[in-house]
Amino acid sequence: MARNMAGPLLFLNLVLYCIVVGFASWCINRYINGQSAHPGVGGNGATMFFLVFALSAGVVGIVSKLPGALHIRAWRGDSLAAAASSSVVAFALTALAFGLAWKEINVGGYRGWRLRVLEAFVIIVTITQFLYILALHAGHFSSRYGPGYRDTPYSGGIEPKGGGRGVTGVTGARV
Repeated sequence: MARNMAGPLLFLNLVLYCIVVGFASWCINRYINGQSAHPGVGGNGATMFFLVFALSAGVVGIVSKLPGALHIRAWRGDSLAAAASSSVVAFALTALAFGLAWKEINVGGYRGWRLRVLEAFVIIVTITQFLYILALHAGHFSSRYGPGYRDTPYSGGIEPKGGGRGVTGVTGARV
């Protein structure tokens, strides 16, 4: 079940992070050019910090989807490490941008529609990224998905000894 949830969440987060990068880069470009009175930017004292963290979170979020896609393809314990660690780093940056988005909303002032859309997308992607991390780790708690798990009945290249007659191995367990 977790694998079926993680795939669509990965794709949704990839699209949301691309939108965040697009809006954040447009807003920060206008802000750097001194056009803070532009109808799409506006802002307050928290705007510059929010834009920097939103852009950083978006870029790291997009990059973290590559190990996530490889993990969903393999769905093994060893691929979970790369997918989970990069996703947690992306979530941490997104959570910082999330907090700054709420601070910017709380401070108030004129904020253009592009900045308000960026705030909304950062809030949404924070929630969906958290759900994605939960879906990644849900497979870790199942005994079926351990390190080196494969979809074959004899994982790790272990062949049945004695033609499948139940010969015991080194551990004393029947193979």
